[in-house]
Amino acid sequence: MAKTPRAWTGARTPSGLKRVRQAERRHAILQPRRTAAKTFVAGALAAATSGGDAETAAIALAAAHAALDRAAKNGAIHANAAARRKSRLTLKFNAATGGVAVQTSGRVVKTTSKAQAAKAAKARISAGKANKAKGAQTAAGKARAAVSKTARAEAAAASTARATTAETPKATTKAAATKAATAKTPAKATAKKAPAKATATKKAPAKKTPAKT
Repeated sequence: MAKTPRAWTGARTPSGLKRVRQAERRHAILQPRRTAAKTFVAGALAAATSGGDAETAAIALAAAHAALDRAAKNGAIHANAAARRKSRLTLKFNAATGGVAVQTSGRVVKTTSKAQAAKAAKARISAGKANKAKGAQTAAGKARAAVSKTARAEAAAASTARATTAETPKATTKAAATKAATAKTPAKATAKKAPAKATATKKAPAKKTPAKT
């Protein structure tokens, strides 16, 4: 018979359940002390970078050191972690009071816009689709792909060349037709003008002189 999947994957034994209760109680007691230490550290950095009173900033620094010591004494953080944070806080405090720009927040905030993030996401999606379509490629497969790519490029160049050569005779025939039309029109004009001159020359010798007796 098939076994049904377990709905609960946590602790089942009495000792395991006791450990879960102890962890919850410890977290409820120690987490506020960790948060308080972080709050005092942030307040000390803010007092140092705001450019206010030096005594107020020094008091905030001492309060942050005391909060870190209390957290280490109660077991909320390790003693070495408390010492490390106190050292880094003191270095940042001295630099800020000396006029150097200091990063107050612990996290590095990215300054990318929504449009750039959307563009990067689209690029990642398209790259993933391309990789999935290609699959695992060997050296021979990559060589065949390169050859097919060059073949496609040559075929495209040949088709464009054929299209341009097919268009050029049409242009030459149109030019010849226009030249022929322009050549015919002056010939007709000259043909029409020629009889007028002939009649003029014929009418001229019509006068006769009277014969003398």
